[in-house]
Amino acid sequence: MTFRSKTSVSAVLAVTALLAMPPMVASAQGGGSPTVWAEGRFLAPSPYFPPDAVTYDRKVPVGAHVTVVERTGARTTGVGLAVSGLVPNRMYGAHVHTKPCGRAPEDAGPHYQHIKDPHQPSTDPAYANAANEVWLDFTTDVLGRAVAESTHDWGFRRGEARSVVIHDHGTMTDPGEAGTAGARLACLTVPFV
Repeated sequence: MTFRSKTSVSAVLAVTALLAMPPMVASAQGGGSPTVWAEGRFLAPSPYFPPDAVTYDRKVPVGAHVTVVERTGARTTGVGLAVSGLVPNRMYGAHVHTKPCGRAPEDAGPHYQHIKDPHQPSTDPAYANAANEVWLDFTTDVLGRAVAESTHDWGFRRGEARSVVIHDHGTMTDPGEAGTAGARLACLTVPFV
């Protein structure tokens, strides 16, 4: 599934940077090609249907662009994120979540975890960490663009990874707050495999 939108110079630059990254893993489709590609322009929540790319806060402006690419191999999974049109020179947190985006920020569910913490939401660093979750924190440049990637030696359980959520600040790592990154600012529904 691919979400198409008008391209702008900044969106093209962000996607070009994402594709120019060295192949994170060998693709299941060969040649390091993306297994999943989702993109969109952030829209405000709709009372009738949730957009695939939804923003809940002006820190991710309406019209900002996002692209997420998943590459899968025999033993690895890589996820890349490219954004443009965000607030310049600002740090954001970003993670893969378990449910699709919805009208409300919490609709995307908790973070996807390779080994699930029996206590949710998880703030235990034994579970809420960059090795067990997909963390894509980034800092935008002076034009509001950024690229992030995360590679793991495990794959997603089918149907359990459904979106990428952009958060208010970088991800915390201390006990009791591990994995937290502030308010959910925006979300992109992604059909991870």
